[in-house]
Amino acid sequence: MFEHVAVVGAGFMGSGIAESVATVGLPVIVYDVDEAGLERSRRQLDRSLQRAVGAGKLDATARDDALARIEHVTDLGAIAAADLVVEAVPESETLKVEVMRRIDAEVDATTVIASNTSSIPIAQLGAVVSVPERVLGLHFFSPVPVMRLVEIVRALRTDDEVVDRARAFVEHLGKQPIETKDRSGFVVNMLLVPYLMAAVRMYEDGFATREDIDAGMRLGCGHPMGPLSLCDFIGLDVLYAVCDSLFEEFKRPEFAPPPLMKRMIAAEHLGRKSGRGFYAYEA
Repeated sequence: MFEHVAVVGAGFMGSGIAESVATVGLPVIVYDVDEAGLERSRRQLDRSLQRAVGAGKLDATARDDALARIEHVTDLGAIAAADLVVEAVPESETLKVEVMRRIDAEVDATTVIASNTSSIPIAQLGAVVSVPERVLGLHFFSPVPVMRLVEIVRALRTDDEVVDRARAFVEHLGKQPIETKDRSGFVVNMLLVPYLMAAVRMYEDGFATREDIDAGMRLGCGHPMGPLSLCDFIGLDVLYAVCDSLFEEFKRPEFAPPPLMKRMIAAEHLGRKSGRGFYAYEA
């Protein structure tokens, strides 16, 4: 297990990981490059924990205790004492490699370093770390406080002990770990992305309306959300990056993002977070 956790990246995913850690009684440091990013994280945590209180999952005292366990910092040196650091910056290979290098420079040689990447090979990220045997993937799903699954991604050089400690940590968070080998997309995105891209192509070709495509999968297959709605929820920019990573590794056409997605991203139609994607959303 781990006793001192740090999260590098205070965005939606990083804040959600921090919340999950703090609500089970562990202290957590959240780093971001500027105070604006940290303030957004504080607001997200306040809203999310208040929703948990409203849903009866936490009482007010537990909410306050969780918030007190979360320390927000703009000094990366503050993560030095952590025994687990989770990288949760945006899904850019160049950015993640640089962040992994910076984390490695700050922490002890025994500190476990995990990436929350959804598609980038862990071996590639671990190659810039001084002891790659302590690097693995911990792929959380959005929204982190609600979603119970975590993919544990074992690279070729990841130590068995590191995987065992990661599994115990995930279970301590009240989540279900599944283990996967280190290949782009891991388990879930390897299966999910071709399905989502097929729906985008169907809509792009005018085969059916967005509403009917989504209704078909909700009502015909029992999915809680249709594929185009799910694309909007994930974020088209994030999904495009995952598609690129999968296509680069496997060169299979089902992983290639359709042209429509590229044009939507250029128009800043990114989904829920921008107010418009395949559907329009209120701010």
